[in-house]
Amino acid sequence: VQLQASGGGLVQAGDSLRLSCAASKGTFAPYGMGWFRQAPGKERELVAAVSRSGGSTSYADSVQGRFTISRTKNTVYLQMNSLKPEDTALYYCAVRPNAIASAAYRDGYTFWGQGTLVTVSS
Repeated sequence: VQLQASGGGLVQAGDSLRLSCAASKGTFAPYGMGWFRQAPGKERELVAAVSRSGGSTSYADSVQGRFTISRTKNTVYLQMNSLKPEDTALYYCAVRPNAIASAAYRDGYTFWGQGTLVTVSS
């Protein structure tokens, strides 16, 4: 499966963005999915995860209550509200193989897509 992320941009603090990650070859149906981000000089971190079924989600503490992850068979979304300057990063989507239907995983991700840049000005 190939991943194509989009939706990033330059916004002001307090604004919203919705990121999308589409499957260009194959389908996301067999996989758990996650959104990661990496800011300059920092390690990549998991922002949000969704189970294969879409019924379970998990979020980093820093985005809990502001970000929402959702999915269809071939697209994963990250709705980002109340954006803060510290949300500025390159955002990646990734697949989690060997996923059971109900688990939103925090590790075991492979098959990274190219990132989409989110810049939040103060």
